[in-house]
Amino acid sequence: MLPFDFLTPTAAKMKGRPLPANFKIVLVVMALGIVIGVLFYTQTIVEKLQERERQSADRYTKAFEYIVKDASLTGDYTFAFSIIENIDFPILMTDPDLVPVSSQNLAIDSSALTPEEIIREHERLRDEFAEVNPPIVVTYNDTMVLNYVYYDESDLVKQLRALPYIEILVASMFILIGYIGFSYIKRSEQANIWVGMSKETAHQLGTPLSSLLGWLELLRGQRDRPEEMAQTLDEMEKDVSRLNRIALRFSKIGSKPQLDEQNLMDTIRKSADYYRRRTPQFGKKVEIVVPELPEVRARYNAELMEWVFENLIKNALDAMEQNEGRIEFFIQPGHRHVTIDVRDTGKGMDQRMKKDIFRPGFSTKKRGWGLGLSLARRIVQDYHDGKLFVHETAPGKGSTFRIHLPA
Repeated sequence: MLPFDFLTPTAAKMKGRPLPANFKIVLVVMALGIVIGVLFYTQTIVEKLQERERQSADRYTKAFEYIVKDASLTGDYTFAFSIIENIDFPILMTDPDLVPVSSQNLAIDSSALTPEEIIREHERLRDEFAEVNPPIVVTYNDTMVLNYVYYDESDLVKQLRALPYIEILVASMFILIGYIGFSYIKRSEQANIWVGMSKETAHQLGTPLSSLLGWLELLRGQRDRPEEMAQTLDEMEKDVSRLNRIALRFSKIGSKPQLDEQNLMDTIRKSADYYRRRTPQFGKKVEIVVPELPEVRARYNAELMEWVFENLIKNALDAMEQNEGRIEFFIQPGHRHVTIDVRDTGKGMDQRMKKDIFRPGFSTKKRGWGLGLSLARRIVQDYHDGKLFVHETAPGKGSTFRIHLPA
């Protein structure tokens, strides 16, 4: 069975840098830290605003004490009344017997209530305010109690108290919607991958199996012709060898392959020769050019890299809209890595498509399943620590895929 992490695009790099097992715990702890930080910060602001309102209420009572104390004198009470008028939070004053006598900023429609109902409403608010803040005493000469002042929190403080919970609710909704969306995308992508892999398997096995069936039919008619039978058996051996290579390729997916230092040119020529014999099946006359370099050494797995080159050639063939074309390999040995360019004369692509071309399930072909390039990139990057990307492309001018393979 193929490993799921190899096929899932969001999975960690195989055998490289896996995601930590407690990654979800880390995310939860970070989320809790953010929530606690927001609550703490908001609570600090609320406490500062409450202190400011308490000081305003205290000045409110001092203003009344000043007016009462100097009632027999002729003075300027403008400052005292400005303090009273600038109060922006609900406030209620009672006499020494706790009977409401005046109020300010109360959300009561007095025109729709009877005097008795207004008194009862004031008494109810008085009791509610007492639970929020202790009343402030208005005295005369610090001895006689004249009034009690009850006050509530302002609308701003109440809104700030509710703000963290609203933020948490909105963030939770976004996280939930994002989780559902990503889960749907992931399931859809996984379905496309498994369908694509099954089709890729059928495609890989179909050609040599069809050839073997044809050779068997020929053998039945060549029983009396040993020379022709020997040639047919040679061709059958090639197809059986091809089946064996396909089995090796699929068996290497899911386990770390063995990387050997070998001649890269041999693998490229083998892939090119395989498609040279089959280009007539595509109904096209395509020239596949490989440079005549004697030897380019690199560490890689031959079976998997042969699969990469075949996928790139197959992609180039599919991109050619004309009956004639050219696919050319360029190899540049380097001190740290070998650069392999695969250039074609196909239809090319726009820059927006470059981001999606390696995404599993993405294909511009009507009958494509969009797995070949994704598989090729994962073989190069996840198994060989190399790179595979679109180096150059333009609509109508072909494309160049570049591979950086560690030397």
